[in-house]
Amino acid sequence: MRIWIVIFSFCLAACGSNPASVSGPTPAGFYRVKSGDTLYRIAKNNDQSVAELQRWNRLSKSDDIQVGQLLRLTPPAGSTATAKPSPTQSSRPSLPVVNPPSSVGIEMVWPAQGPLLYSYAPPRVKGIGIGGNLGAPIVAVADGKVLYSGDGIRGYGLLLIIQHAQGYLTAYAHNQKLLVKEGAQVKQGQAIATMGKTGTDSVKLHFEVRYKGKTINPVSALPSR
Repeated sequence: MRIWIVIFSFCLAACGSNPASVSGPTPAGFYRVKSGDTLYRIAKNNDQSVAELQRWNRLSKSDDIQVGQLLRLTPPAGSTATAKPSPTQSSRPSLPVVNPPSSVGIEMVWPAQGPLLYSYAPPRVKGIGIGGNLGAPIVAVADGKVLYSGDGIRGYGLLLIIQHAQGYLTAYAHNQKLLVKEGAQVKQGQAIATMGKTGTDSVKLHFEVRYKGKTINPVSALPSR
């Protein structure tokens, strides 16, 4: 999130409705939702965006899916997918980058107390690095719901993704231990993980902020320090 972040049923796009839940072989260009799947994970594993999967499958919410449903992974006839950069352009999964809103709509706190190791520099670096000691606490930057908790997204190690109000998501990567499960409600400042180096070569937190599915500079959303 399981969730970041995601589950449903099958019917051809011409029917104009969500794919209904059926058994049997999975048609080419579709994915059958399994227990523990989230829309965020399905989108990431198939190089699509959550917004595209919602649009192609007529989903009103990212968690509006059910085990056994078939999800369309390609645009229906007459529709087109958003162009994506080549995988060689970035060492991390690529997302569109947009300017943040003129003022961040929710109040955030820093997720860790260590020094800033690297800055947001899209398209290659879509978040910031925060240093610290192995096992140091990582906290939720704002109230929200855990959409994803696991290690199934390549390049992020043990990862948490939290959904916040007003279209914001935050991602916390390379943790040593995850302290909350998918679906849990968390409060601002609550310990959600411990700092580690899973999926990387040194102890740090890689932290990302996304607004309506697109990356923004985390420092623009965090208080000065």
